[in-house]
Amino acid sequence: MNDFLKVLLNVRSLRAALRELSLEQVKEAHEKIEAIYLERLEVAEKEQAANAERQQKLAEFQAMLAQAGIDPTELVGSNPVATAAKTKRAPRPPKYRYIENGVEKTWTGQGRTPKYLTQQVEQGRQLDDFLI
Repeated sequence: MNDFLKVLLNVRSLRAALRELSLEQVKEAHEKIEAIYLERLEVAEKEQAANAERQQKLAEFQAMLAQAGIDPTELVGSNPVATAAKTKRAPRPPKYRYIENGVEKTWTGQGRTPKYLTQQVEQGRQLDDFLI
């Protein structure tokens, strides 16, 4: 699709591509593109009209509230609705401790088992031997 857009939006590329088509084919492509354009234009005009109507209604309501002496924040409520903020989960405490190449390391028990612990279990040791 990206190549198509490059050809369609570049006048030189489009002219070169359309040279290979007959005049009837170019006319048919023009009619189809124009039909799509008019459809999109109609949709955009409808959206613009709906937005203008909405803005007009909002202005009317604000005028009615001002005339009645009501603050819009009083109407909605003084406390804005608090959205649930996604909090980061606290890190899990380590569950296993082992010494690999003289360096003490820990593992929470979540995720992939460290290679060293896997090797130790294969050699016959129990995972419980490494519990903290």
